Amino acid sequence: MIDLDLATVLLQWAVGGLFFTWVSTRHREIGLGYGWLMRGIYLLMALGSIAAGAAFEVVLVREIAAAGLCIAVLVALVVSVVRRSAGVAGQRERVERRSQRVADMTGIDRDVQTFDKDAPEFPPILDLIGPAIGLVGLVAAAFAAGGPWGLALARIIVGAFFLGAISDAMLLGHWYLVQPGLERGLLLELVKLTAVMWPLELLVMLWPTGMISVLNGSIEDGYNGLLGWFWLASTVATIILLGVTRAALREREYSAVMAATGLLYLAILTAFGMDLVARATLA
Repeated sequence: MIDLDLATVLLQWAVGGLFFTWVSTRHREIGLGYGWLMRGIYLLMALGSIAAGAAFEVVLVREIAAAGLCIAVLVALVVSVVRRSAGVAGQRERVERRSQRVADMTGIDRDVQTFDKDAPEFPPILDLIGPAIGLVGLVAAAFAAGGPWGLALARIIVGAFFLGAISDAMLLGHWYLVQPGLERGLLLELVKLTAVMWPLELLVMLWPTGMISVLNGSIEDGYNGLLGWFWLASTVATIILLGVTRAALREREYSAVMAATGLLYLAILTAFGMDLVARATLA
């Protein structure tokens, strides 16, 4: 059996979430505030991982890697704040286009957010350093989890990116309230990537010894098979919700983005059921 512990789960979540933060910010379309929000959230998760490891079971390499991730995220956050006057290229261009369009239609110049075009922008590549360090900690966590090391590593790494993708998709959906002119293709990209991760997540949870053994009764879940069927329902519901979310994003109205965000609220719950219920049952 492969152990499940809180410190590893929090570090997984931080690693996956920070990676997909880079996936979105690398397009240079989203305002800097989104990066500040995401780095702050996942920094707290990494700190929580260190605290949980200290409270329950220390895995030295994992805790050191989590600390390194925290330092890398803090450096990226400081650089982003220091270079905030530059904004991001895509946001600058969009603001300028809209301002010019309003001026052309009305003859009235409106006050817009100003940026310093000569100032250096925040380099999104900095957001990859933290996840890269965190991956080292996840490898160490797989060694400490017991059971077949390859299977433990696969479940931890795939789970990190699966949970990170769905979490970031939900959070990005809310960011459209702050930056309503944002292209919905950025949200659609995360939804598609989550859908790509879904079969991998399913595979590593079915791989022996996996959830098939729970469903056929070879492994007793302590609830007369209820957890196995709950996992199956969560698994099916997750991919259905992702499909419906993609369909919602094809609608032209802005309300479609809010509808997609609501669906992602549900999808993140079922996705966590797909990952954590399986790992807890098999632990």
